[in-house]
Amino acid sequence: MSRASVALGVTFTVAGALHFARPRMYEAIMPRYLPAHRELVYASGVAEIAGGVGVLHPKTRRLAGWWLIATLLAIFPANVEMAVHAERFKQFPPAALWGRLPLQGVLIAWAWLTAAR
Repeated sequence: MSRASVALGVTFTVAGALHFARPRMYEAIMPRYLPAHRELVYASGVAEIAGGVGVLHPKTRRLAGWWLIATLLAIFPANVEMAVHAERFKQFPPAALWGRLPLQGVLIAWAWLTAAR
């Protein structure tokens, strides 16, 4: 197993676990037009953990890579919400919130190059 696979797996497993440890933090970035914020936060946490664990196993790595790509696309609206409504997230500089948007592309590329292809 490559270091990139381990790093990807650990990154998403830890990030997913944070959805359960600090759900309010994630609820705050949910677009207001979406219902059931707590449930969606938990669902995205499960999705990240499943993808993170999945890339650590050769038999599930490819499927998990595509799963993570789908998850990253699904959570992208929350990142847009933060950038567009930066006044609600004063603890972060607006430039960091806008910079986070292309970071999603980097994460998608990492998942694809490491696990999905």
